Amino acid sequence: MAKSRSSAAAREEVPPPAPEPWSIERSAELYRIDAWGEGFFFINEQGHASVRHLPDDDVAIDLVEVVAEIRRRNAGFPVLIRFQDVLRARVRRLNEAFAAAVAEAGYGNVYQGVYPIKVNQMHEVVEEVLDAGRPWGMGLECGSKAELVASLPHIDNGRLLLCNGVKDRSMLQLILSAQQLGQKVLPIVEKYSEFEQLIALADAAGVKPRLAARIRLATQGSGRWFESAGARSKFGIAIPELMRMVQELERRDCRDGLQLLHFHLGSQIADIQVLKKAVTEACQVYVNLVKQGIGVTHLDVGGGLGVNYGAGYARDEDGINYGLQEYANAVVYAVKDVCDAREVPPPVLVSESGRAITAHHSVLVVPVLGTHHPDQQLDGELPDKPHKTVKGLKRILDGLRRRPGKPEELLEAYHDAKDLRNEADQRFSFGDLALDQLAAVQRLYWAVCREILPGLRAAELDPVPSELAELEERLTDLYLCNFSVFQSMLDHWAIGQGFPIMPIDRLEENPVRRGVVVDLTCDSDGKVSNYISALDDKSFLPVHALQPEVPYYLGVFLVGAYQDIMGDTHNLFGRVPEVHVYADAEEPGNFWIEKQIPGMTVNEMLAQVQYFPNELSRRMSELVRRKIDAGQVRPSVGMQILDQYMACFGETTYCNAG
Repeated sequence: MAKSRSSAAAREEVPPPAPEPWSIERSAELYRIDAWGEGFFFINEQGHASVRHLPDDDVAIDLVEVVAEIRRRNAGFPVLIRFQDVLRARVRRLNEAFAAAVAEAGYGNVYQGVYPIKVNQMHEVVEEVLDAGRPWGMGLECGSKAELVASLPHIDNGRLLLCNGVKDRSMLQLILSAQQLGQKVLPIVEKYSEFEQLIALADAAGVKPRLAARIRLATQGSGRWFESAGARSKFGIAIPELMRMVQELERRDCRDGLQLLHFHLGSQIADIQVLKKAVTEACQVYVNLVKQGIGVTHLDVGGGLGVNYGAGYARDEDGINYGLQEYANAVVYAVKDVCDAREVPPPVLVSESGRAITAHHSVLVVPVLGTHHPDQQLDGELPDKPHKTVKGLKRILDGLRRRPGKPEELLEAYHDAKDLRNEADQRFSFGDLALDQLAAVQRLYWAVCREILPGLRAAELDPVPSELAELEERLTDLYLCNFSVFQSMLDHWAIGQGFPIMPIDRLEENPVRRGVVVDLTCDSDGKVSNYISALDDKSFLPVHALQPEVPYYLGVFLVGAYQDIMGDTHNLFGRVPEVHVYADAEEPGNFWIEKQIPGMTVNEMLAQVQYFPNELSRRMSELVRRKIDAGQVRPSVGMQILDQYMACFGETTYCNAG
């Protein structure tokens, strides 16, 4: 029996296996790159975030090298980096997916996509999309007068320009004029009164209009924007209105005037089955119109092709349950099945995929300016005559450092430390505790917390005690970053959109710190509240401890859709600098910077809110002159202050760091 007990004891004393060493593969898994990267982003052997526009391509771009080149050029930070080859690749993948679906299904027509410029109206983006989509005749979609004016000169040679949104008289007249030029511009009618106005203007001009109709389906969307479709949607015309419009066109002998049917389920369609149902419903409308002799030739399934931001496979609002090819297959086969069953020629297929085209191509790189963590000042001399709360916390800390203790002992130590700190806070509020004593209490309290946390983590208690979650939250670092959430990640603040964030280097190292990213604004909402990671707790970002005098950068990925144009100027932080990068194996680092666009200056930002340099400088000059005349400052000092003030007009709205 003794031998048996000895053997059991020996087995119990076998040390646990050594933890697996950290690796770039573990970092990739931690930050879920495979879930959101679409093959464009990976970690190279140096532990640096990298970009490639073709899967498994040897021509890869090291993001750290791009940042180094930006620093050399003094472009400024934060900076938006546009990888134009990624943008082109997304256009190509979309069109090739539909081409493959058409070929596989034996579909009797073609796909002709349009890019909705509301997703990113930047001129360079629109031109790049159009150029990349030229082989497939890719067109544009606009939703306002300004977008129409921007789009018209770019459309010709059979490309579509679809005009959504509310359209006034001048907008409809411009559309009719463009049709007279031979451009394939179609106003998408969303209410019957708009149709009546279009007809009246066409009659006045002596032309036959060509138009499209957005129909309101019974099928409701899925995902965050599900209310964009369905019977109660604010968009589209009801079926009775559609029939009334068709009858008016027939009366005018203008059966070919209605050329396109359109519906939209909303951005980020989460469920492919909902898409199939909506396409089938819309296609039934199409075949009925064709059988009635109406010359509809195109069916537009709208936008909504989802982008997986890494939140999980349709696990929540940011997830989708399909891929690009499945999306294309669903549209093509749904339309083919209905048309074949009703013996109607299939239409030209149109989609308005904007997020899926642009999201991946932009990366926001932000420097970390510093950190704040509550235990960062643990060292310090204790008061000569320490208060009993100081003595009690010192006794707990010394005991933990001698012997960490079992989980129940750690929890008891934490409870005792909290009680002592609460007592100290109360005594200070009543004037019974000196400031140096309170400082000692806070230093010792955080030191105790830092000693307790690793032991509770290692114990892997089930259920997890609330004290562990409390400690994790309290000991999470604040990483102050040189950017504004409201300017560059507005959707995160406004609707809780998750964006992948990770360090761009040191990814071969274990990110042992828990960080919350906070921005430069003076708003409590100026922070990133949830993160994409493989951890159950999404409230923090795994990051590395900062190294003295060594820059540390975070990359915010998938910001190419909507964020550029929707940015808010909270605290007068303006547009950030941007650079446009192309891949080239012949260039150093496999890339070259085609364009560098400076960020908004203080002067430009102030002008937007009606502050102008001449008026401000006059007021400041008068202020300085009064102080000089009053003898408060010497003239030379006053002039230095004025020069310093004037120099700020040409500077960036962000910190001069990076």
